[in-house]
Order: sequence, then structure tokens, then C-alpha cells
Amino acid sequence: MIRFERVSKRYGRHVALSGLSLEVRRGEVVALLGPNGSGKTTTLKAAAGLVHPSEGTVMLGEPPRPAAEPDARRTLSYLPQKVAFPEALTGREVVEFYRRLRGLGAARTDEALHVAALNGAGARQVGTYSGGMVQRLGLAVAALPDAPVLLLDEPTSSLDTAGLGAVYALAVRARREGRAVLFTSHQPADVERLADRVAVLVGGRLVALLGRGELAERLAARGVLRARVERVPPGLGERLASLAPGAAVEGDQVVVPGDARTRAAALQLLAEAGARVRQLAAEEGRLDLLYQELAGGDA
Repeated sequence: MIRFERVSKRYGRHVALSGLSLEVRRGEVVALLGPNGSGKTTTLKAAAGLVHPSEGTVMLGEPPRPAAEPDARRTLSYLPQKVAFPEALTGREVVEFYRRLRGLGAARTDEALHVAALNGAGARQVGTYSGGMVQRLGLAVAALPDAPVLLLDEPTSSLDTAGLGAVYALAVRARREGRAVLFTSHQPADVERLADRVAVLVGGRLVALLGRGELAERLAARGVLRARVERVPPGLGERLASLAPGAAVEGDQVVVPGDARTRAAALQLLAEAGARVRQLAAEEGRLDLLYQELAGGDA
């Protein structure tokens, strides 16, 4: 549905994308993860036909068509990172304008406002909207067509709880309906909740592509067990270190890094050693820290 084939984009001497090859299949949600300037927005704009690659091709739809062609653009819906609408219009009038531009049925206006959780604000002028409400209005416009390809650039930026729920529901519905979704985000929660795969960009290059299962495994492997014990038996630190390199005893606190199996084994070891646990906490690995490892080439 979305295919990047060795795509590069240069602005003078600046390389925004370098040899990107990536495919988003039907019924799949893929997240682009990376810092500012990593090429995420350029990638989405190339898919939307708004940026022409210096090298390579971007193909959309079935059968595949070059992204810059009008027929390809008809297959997609795009929510840019920053949206703006005439402040004198009401939210409903904005959605109605784009609904007519798309040639869609009249019922789609109410449906889109409902999807974006803007039902009660549709009659208000855009000039009275908060930044988060303007973002939700952009989401309503993006939700109008049942386009096979959905491109979302930082869709949860500035959103409240209702707005977050609207974005999540839209992405989940699109996956269920067999559409292809490509989105960018700085929010680990968005990526972990929505993405079937995560593409990590650094300096315009794709440095890692992780499936949901592999991502979960990597995060689990970077988990940590923290336990406070009443008494630290002699030699406990050495025994834990043999089980999990990096394990440490700091005063009455035991810290054991590792996956769920390693952490369970550490608890068993504590019980066998007679170390009575007073306080216990288990943490999964953090996506932002994993990204830093991937960006540094330590994956």
C-alpha cells in the first residue's frame, strides 16, 4: 500500500532522507520514530506527494502508483503536523468544505466530527478553539474519506484525553478495515499502543525496523526488578550477579536488570537465600531509552 524504494531527499547540502526503503502493508500500522530533523516529516510528505524525492520512488495503493500522481493522492488522507483553518468558519463549516471537496455524502460530516470528539463544538467558530481542538478538527478532516492510505504526522500533539482516544480509535479502525497507516510520534505510549512495526530514523537513515513482538522482547530484556529486603544475606550480591550481570545490592535494596524470566529467577533466589522482601517493583524497559541505544548503533 505504501512503498519507499531507496528514497533520498536533499535540500542543497542537507540530506533529509538517505536511501530509505520501507513498506507499509494493508492492515498495518507503522510508526516512524526519531528526533527532530531525523526525516520523519519529509518521509510523510514524500508519501503524500508534497515532496519529490531526489532519488528513488514512493508508490501508493493497489495497483501501485507514483505518489505524485493525482490518482495516487486520491487513495490517501494526510494529517500534517500543524494545521490551520479560517478562524471565522465554524468547525462544521470546515469539515463540510472538505467533505464537498472530496465528493463525499452529507452524512460524513457528522461522522467525522464524532470521530474527532468535536460533536459539541462543531457550531463554534474556529477562532474560539484551543490548540488541541484545532488539532482535533484536523483529525476530523483526515477522517472524512475511507482512504486506503492514512498518513498522520504527530497526530497526538497537544491533545487531551478525548483527543488521544479519537486518534487511537481512528488508527485501530483503519487497521481493522485493511488500510495502511504510517504515523510519526515523539510519544512512546502512542508507539507501544498502536504500532505493528516501528521504523527508527536517525539523520535521514533507517537504522532499525522492529516488529511488535521484537519490540516487546527488547523492552522486556531491558526491564528492572527493584526489591527492598529486611536483611541482606552474605554473598547475595555475588549470587545475583552470576544470574544477571549488572545486578547490585545497594544497602537494603536489590536491583536486578533483565527480562521477565531473569527477574522471576532473582525472586526465587531471594526466597532461597532467606531474604524477606518488604517492597517490590518491576519495570519494563523504556522505549525512549531503547531508541537512544538504536540511534547510537547499539541495537
